[in-house]
Amino acid sequence: MAAMIERVEIFEYRFVVENLGSDRKHNRVYQKGARSTISNFVVRITASDGAVGEFAPGLGGKLPHLGQVLFVAPVVVGQPADERERIFNDLKKVLRHFGGVGASHIDCALWDLLGKRTGMPVAALLGGYRKRLPAYASAIHADDNGGLHCKEAFVDFAEQCYQHGFRAFKVHGWTDGDAGREVENILHLARHFGSRMTFMLDLGGEILTFADALRIGRACDEAGFFWLEDPFRDNGTSQHAQKKLRQMIRTPILALEHVRGLEPKADWIAAEATDFVRADPEYDLGITGTMKTAHLAEAFGLDCEVHSSGPAHRACMSAMRNSNYYELALVGPSIPTILPPIYADGYSDALDAVGKDGCYPVPEGPGLGVALDWDFIRANRTGYHCFDRKAG
Repeated sequence: MAAMIERVEIFEYRFVVENLGSDRKHNRVYQKGARSTISNFVVRITASDGAVGEFAPGLGGKLPHLGQVLFVAPVVVGQPADERERIFNDLKKVLRHFGGVGASHIDCALWDLLGKRTGMPVAALLGGYRKRLPAYASAIHADDNGGLHCKEAFVDFAEQCYQHGFRAFKVHGWTDGDAGREVENILHLARHFGSRMTFMLDLGGEILTFADALRIGRACDEAGFFWLEDPFRDNGTSQHAQKKLRQMIRTPILALEHVRGLEPKADWIAAEATDFVRADPEYDLGITGTMKTAHLAEAFGLDCEVHSSGPAHRACMSAMRNSNYYELALVGPSIPTILPPIYADGYSDALDAVGKDGCYPVPEGPGLGVALDWDFIRANRTGYHCFDRKAG
């Protein structure tokens, strides 16, 4: 008899990150002496045969994500635990008004459940073959607080990352949309490093005009940047504007971080509005959705870059031929990570956990291959929700 989903539990908790502040748009920035309290949650699914699947999101553990998970959790209780494809499509329908983000956490937990029931790593279940993933250090946003506040500070931090083993580095720009500062920083990094490091730029949609986006794009051309990401405001909705920018610069565009769902991403690709495709198991309907996106991009001959960090991200990338770098998000001076410290087995997405080869390993244990620190989670718990089959 097939195992059924007996129970879905959601554990809310919080943790503190030192020297981390935020601006008025909720962008994370360096702020000396600040102590940011971050809320997150863990999803735990128990099957009728006693097997348990868990998923602890990183950047995808915000309050809006929690709301969607709580909305769909009762839908999956009582369903066959192995029917992930049907559950994926059901939750996509249930969440059609909301972008479907909450389905991601359920899907990842179900993959962990499958791995633990079979004794196999999720990476292996996906056909994964890459054991170590080349990474780039993804810096927190530029600031005016004495952290990443000028071009010299960016050079210093990129050098620090280089000494750790990274050979690629991504800049997150200033959030005031100042094109002049962005151009100055781009060209300064290129002059200092030459070909020693690969650079990317993520403007986070903060640039307000096409003219400024074009100016920055041409600076990226001059500097030889690997990609330009989310270059200007509303680029997540306007295929036409993004295509026009692509036609006028040489630097490849990376988009689709803020475009939800397989079909809309396909429309962007078909419209030639992006060069690289983005996918994230915490945002794009889980491991199932991420792998569908990666194969979609592969069919078009495009690379699919995995957004952010985590065990599910590593499992997906291990099985993706068309992906270049693992994103270590988000790091900065005196901030080795902003991700939750909830692993009891040495797993880490911290800056100093990178190997000398500039890579991070793919976990090899059953499921997602990590052990959660339940003592820490329970000690910092702020809420609990349980949806049980027996309770009706």
